[in-house]
Amino acid sequence: MSNQKEKDSMRDEGLKGNEQIEEAILALQQEATPEMLAHALTVIRRRMKEGGQLIVDVEPSVAGAQMNLKVVETGDGAKWWSAFTGFEEELQSTFLSDMDKLFDAALSVPDIQGVALNPWNRTMMLDKHLIRIIKPEQGK
Repeated sequence: MSNQKEKDSMRDEGLKGNEQIEEAILALQQEATPEMLAHALTVIRRRMKEGGQLIVDVEPSVAGAQMNLKVVETGDGAKWWSAFTGFEEELQSTFLSDMDKLFDAALSVPDIQGVALNPWNRTMMLDKHLIRIIKPEQGK
């Protein structure tokens, strides 16, 4: 049992501080201005540079052996990967991913529009343009 507690403690370490992202998204939802968007993107960039992690939803691949990131399709047909800042939203199959690596992957997959942060609550849709603002070194 203590081994599970150790794993939980280690797993949660990369999520500590993500409440700052949730607060910034809530502020953006309450006041959708360019300044609040810039603030939210800055908070996400800071957490990413601190080694912050997100929880991503996965599903078995058709080929079998590996897992694929689960795709959420919006009403306009755009496809997004979903990622969560915390465990409040219980999901069946999840794993932790470094923000940095998830954003790099989203930029490299043509069929994916971006990353939907917290798609069920305090949502922020990070399209490739916004990801490039967070990661300007990848925007070239």
